[in-house]
Amino acid sequence: MDSLEILTSMRKIVRALSIESKTIEKEYGLSIPQFLFLGQLENSENYQLSQKELKERLNLNSSTVTGIMNRLLKRGYIAKLPKSGDKRINHITLTASGIKILERAPNVLHDRLAKKLDAISKEDREMVRKSLEIITNAMEIKEVEASPLLHFNPEVS
Repeated sequence: MDSLEILTSMRKIVRALSIESKTIEKEYGLSIPQFLFLGQLENSENYQLSQKELKERLNLNSSTVTGIMNRLLKRGYIAKLPKSGDKRINHITLTASGIKILERAPNVLHDRLAKKLDAISKEDREMVRKSLEIITNAMEIKEVEASPLLHFNPEVS
């Protein structure tokens, strides 16, 4: 496989993710990062996390997390609850509306890909990981902000 074939394959992946992202945003009115935010809360104890925990889990900067949080608060999908004993810290919690939108969430390309990757051998997954690491190093994009995959199904890792 020459470099042009590799670039073509990468472009197909990027394009498919972009199309799926736009389709989801149009149909559900939420962006992928907003769904990721809600998904992190859904998979947390008592559906709650601090803003700092969300920032770390999503691998996003503070201003991005604040923007996502404000949009979700405005739509009623999350709520802020003061931490008992320390009013300066809020826990972000998933509301009933947030749970409902996640229940309606589609089986996105990320989830389908995660299931297929889980089905291949551990050695092949490691080969894919190493290959992607080589590409990200070659592109010098290690420090680019990136969210984890969407996981609405807790059985998908």
